[in-house]
Amino acid sequence: MSLDKATVARIARLARIRVEDEQLEPLRRELNNILGWVEQLGEVDTAGVEPMTSVTPMTLRTRVDAVTDGGYPEKVVANAPDGVEHFFAVPKVIE
Repeated sequence: MSLDKATVARIARLARIRVEDEQLEPLRRELNNILGWVEQLGEVDTAGVEPMTSVTPMTLRTRVDAVTDGGYPEKVVANAPDGVEHFFAVPKVIE
């Protein structure tokens, strides 16, 4: 894949990056080099390689997925400007 100056200018505009006209050609060459490296990665045979999320084998720690009220609703709303029956009371915002 090869980018032209118009495509580089459009990418810069979409990224909200100001790129002067004299900088478009060097940026185009640099982006084309990066895309060349990405295309080379596509040529690597990864048929027998297992996907991994870390370089060391590990399992995520889990906890019991239980719904609780926290057990201390008074502490939760203690600093609220206005609390009603263990809930935060807020002013009406719809007119």
